[in-house]
Parts: sequence; structure tokens; C-alpha cells
Amino acid sequence: MKKRFFQNVDMEQLTAIFDIGKTNKKFLVFNRDFELIYNIEKEFPQTVDDDGFECEDIELLEKWIRETLQEALESKELAIDKLNFSTYGATLVYLDDKGKRVTPVYNYLKEVEADIFEEFYSRYGGKENFCRETASPALGMLNSGLQIYWLKRRKPDQWQKVKSILHLPQYLSYLFTGKIHSEYTSIGCHTGLWNFDEMRYHDWLAAENIKLPEPVINSTTHEVDISGSKIMVGIGIHDSSASMVPLFNREKEKFLLLSTGTWVINMNPFNDEPLTLAQLQADCLCYMSIWQRQVMASRLFLGHIHEKNVIELTKYFEVDKEQYKSVTAKSIKVAQVFDKGKSIFFKTGIPANYETDLSELSMFDNFEDAYIQLMFELAAFEKQQIDRIVDGEKLSNIIITGGFIKNQLFIAFLEKFYPDMRIKPAEIANSSALGAALVF
Repeated sequence: MKKRFFQNVDMEQLTAIFDIGKTNKKFLVFNRDFELIYNIEKEFPQTVDDDGFECEDIELLEKWIRETLQEALESKELAIDKLNFSTYGATLVYLDDKGKRVTPVYNYLKEVEADIFEEFYSRYGGKENFCRETASPALGMLNSGLQIYWLKRRKPDQWQKVKSILHLPQYLSYLFTGKIHSEYTSIGCHTGLWNFDEMRYHDWLAAENIKLPEPVINSTTHEVDISGSKIMVGIGIHDSSASMVPLFNREKEKFLLLSTGTWVINMNPFNDEPLTLAQLQADCLCYMSIWQRQVMASRLFLGHIHEKNVIELTKYFEVDKEQYKSVTAKSIKVAQVFDKGKSIFFKTGIPANYETDLSELSMFDNFEDAYIQLMFELAAFEKQQIDRIVDGEKLSNIIITGGFIKNQLFIAFLEKFYPDMRIKPAEIANSSALGAALVF
């Protein structure tokens, strides 16, 4: 466990945030100026659910949250008066009539029979229409609403005990407030629960006699006595939507956010047009902002594609696996490759295995030349996904967070594709935790 304490602690109006990722769990404390003054990071082993599939060890997480907060409250250096939660999405907790958990916290990557989802779509208007209405591509258990349907159909004994259903951020808040809540950012994130045409819960919930609480705004708080301290506890927020909040506070012009990593998620909070069938088929979806407005988004498995193909390039040219990090955008070949605009590795699009055609590597003299060409083609795929959600809008900035900030070629090619827009790093650390702190 990593723990870091910062100097110049302001003892008044400290906001504590539990920022819960699938791998890293963080406890952060911000002062009144929203400067980070305390930070703990922790990684937990997973457990398995009742089917033997890996899942969050919720008991271990709860124990750590309670003990970590208790330690902070007992500290003479920290006087916390606000508490909130930012967590990953597509994760539900089911409670019985006594407020106790009924099931394990199922993993959204859980492998289940595909026919359960086909049955669902056939009942409720067909896959294409349902996905368009709910702005939710068919993603299996990543559609958290369909997890509810799966539990009801496949585990009826457990389903009979279910009284309340909470997304993970609201469950962590519930641990301290005892209040059952739903909020827009969690239910609006490819859940299959929200009708974006009518901005309300989808009719299938009523048809299945499933009752979820009406969503409340993210500034909702409850005063709770925790170990003798009066603390205003928030209702939690989905981390992707939370990460946009600091940008809205800071940016004066319209922007597009690229959250980069294994996936690149492109988010446009200024496009409120209905999602089209063509966009859905091209892996576009919608998130929901804290202001109950849709955030149109598109995805690309860019980090994974990059990793797989860099490995092949390094093997072929017999160079170190980190060699790509030394390739800069200063090479004159960057402009030459862009001007040619030629696809060599992915002539017919991205294949199912995400791998380039190795036979084409023989045309390159060295690793650097091949890597520049690879990054041009990956940036071109990224442009396609960006264009799907921009559609001629006048956006001033493309703001990038995550690992590709450090990739000079990725930035350089985006600058060439979008000469009228500024491409810049977000320069906001712990953006999801900071967003959770800013909402109250």
C-alpha cells in the first residue's frame, strides 16, 4: 500500500474521496482549494463469485474503506467534513429487505450464456432499436441493466430476496448513509436502463416489475455522524463522468476529451443529437453528465492494438521492446508519411485479431520507419472515431488524458489531422477523484 502525505494542510473544509478502480483503489483528501493533501493507494486480490468467476472482493473493499476513513478521522492532521465516492461502472449490488447484500458483486466481464441477451432483445423491440433508444451498444454484462435481467432469469432463488438495486458508487455511499439512491451518471452509462429519447427509465423495467429509485442530482448529500464527526456524505458518481467535471470548470471553449489507455474513449459533451444506428454499429455510445445531458462517445481498442503490433515490430527488427518510446515527432518522415496518406499495415481495416500483416514489414529499412507508419494508421483510425461524434461541430480543443499523452507521434498526427484545433494534455491529476470532490 502506498501512502503519501502532503504539506501545508488546511484543517478546514477537507473533502475525502474514495476513488475505486477495478485494479487500483485510492483514498484522497483535498483542501478547500481542491489541492491534493493526502493520498493512499491500494491493490486488492480478487475473489470468485458463486459460479467461480473472478469478481471484486466486496467484503475486503468495505473493510478497507471503513478502516481507512476511521484512521483519517482519528488523525490530528486531517479534519474531514465531506466524503464522496467515484467508482468504475457497470457494477451492481443487490440488497434484501434488511439492507444486506444478496449476491456477490458480479464482474462485468463475467462470461454468461449469450442466449439470455438475445431473449431480452427479442422481448423488448429488437436489438437495434433497443440499443439506439438506450444509447447502449450490445455489450453483454457491460450493460448493467441486462445483469438484472440475467439474475432474475438465471438465479430466481436469489432474485426473490432482492429488495433494492444500487450501482457501486451509490452502494459505497449507502454503507455510511443507509440511503438508497440512483444518479444519472451511473444509470446513463451503456446500462440499457435509460431511454435517451425520452430521458427516463426504459419501459422494460416496468414490464419486468423492476423498481429502481428515481435518480437524484450529484450534489445530493446527507449529514452523517461517523465516529463523532459530522460529515456531509455524497451519493457517489461514475468515474468517467466524474473525470469531465474539472474540465468543465477549467475550459472556456468547447472541447473533445480523449481518455487514452487500453481503450481510447472519445467524449463529446457538446453533441446532443440522438445516437444513430450507424454510430452504434461503429462502437459509439452515450454517457450522462452530472447536468443530465448526454455525452456522445466513441471507442477504439487503440492501446491494445498498439501493444500487440509494437511487439511484432520489435521482434522483426530485433530491438528492445521499449524502443518505440525513443521515436520522436521531429523526424521529417512524419510529414512524408502523412502527406502520402497510405495504408500499409491495415489496408482493409482492423482485423479481428488486431494484428498487422507481417509480410509488409520487409519494405521498411528499420524499426523507426515502420513504427511511424504504424502510428499514422492508428491515428487515422482514431480520426474516424472522433469524426463520428463531432460531425462538423466547432470544437476548439482536443484534450488528452492517459498514456498516449507521452506518445509524440500520436499527438503529431492528430495535429496534422486537425490543424484548426489545439491538441493538449489535460494536466489534471486524479481527475475522477477531483470531479467527485467538485460536485458538492
